[in-house]
Amino acid sequence: METVDYILVGQGVAGTLLGWEMQQAGLKITVFDDGRADAASRLAAGIINPVSGRLFEVSWLYDTIYPLAKATYHAMEAVLGVPVFTDRDIWNVWATAQMRNAFAAHPTPYSVFPEGDRYAGLLEAPFGAGIVKGANVDLATLLPAWASHIGARRETFDMTALELKDKGVVYKGLQAKAVIFCEGAASPQNPWFGKLKFHPNKGEALIIRLPFETTDIIKKGVTLVPLGNKTYWAGATFAWDYTDISPTAAARAHIESQLRQLLLAPFEVTGHRAAVRPAGPDRRPMAGLHPHDPRLGIFNGMGSKGCSLAPWAARKFVGNLISGEAIPPEIDINRFFRALR
Repeated sequence: METVDYILVGQGVAGTLLGWEMQQAGLKITVFDDGRADAASRLAAGIINPVSGRLFEVSWLYDTIYPLAKATYHAMEAVLGVPVFTDRDIWNVWATAQMRNAFAAHPTPYSVFPEGDRYAGLLEAPFGAGIVKGANVDLATLLPAWASHIGARRETFDMTALELKDKGVVYKGLQAKAVIFCEGAASPQNPWFGKLKFHPNKGEALIIRLPFETTDIIKKGVTLVPLGNKTYWAGATFAWDYTDISPTAAARAHIESQLRQLLLAPFEVTGHRAAVRPAGPDRRPMAGLHPHDPRLGIFNGMGSKGCSLAPWAARKFVGNLISGEAIPPEIDINRFFRALR
């Protein structure tokens, strides 16, 4: 029987960063992932934005988590041999004078007004624009590169085959201390963590071509993230209620309408994607072993800040597993212990 320290189920942003931190700590892992094309991490543009809300407030713990995230992705680049992290200006086009004034009234270390208009004749921007210093992670490159590096098993994890033993778990000839679920939107169906109040939501995005190239992320209602060769990710929609995970004509029409309000240049739609995002009730990650069964764990709920939060949250979880360090209460699964009884 093969023995590892931990089995990870799911290899989106959460599973990838947790696996990385485990490997860096010297733990032996096996990763299972079903490779679903509609997984949220495969739709996401990997945006790292330091500010949130209408008042452009610095995001929760950003000054702590961003330097760690940047260092982590650069370390992964060195090991995996692929570029995945890019610092980018987020070019916020103001839809109203009130938004411009709010940006000016709430300065941060990451926000500046541009010295000139980089997009004269290309963008509809009667109220001007502001710059936020952000970044993005190329998940379309990172996830398969990590899967190849770690030897992820591309198969659906069979919950019925998991055996809970006195000193750990056994799964199809594989023995481990615990299995940790990083399943994203599939978590509500998990037999041990399904009672948590997950709020899955559907998002859709288009892939478009434009007649100009930029390294900036452009934002005004719709967000444009450069993919190279004048191709951009354009999105995303947000829907609590949905009947299936397929792309919809209504979402495409909505995004195209937003693009027409932003762009003076023509655009060509070359792709349309949809996925279901995981979300918790407090929009914070969920990390830790089950409070009543330490053979089971969860690492999920990274949300829209996943690319910046996941490296920090993963390191905290691994510190807990190795040396018993306390998981920060804001992300500790024990805050939901009543639901897990």
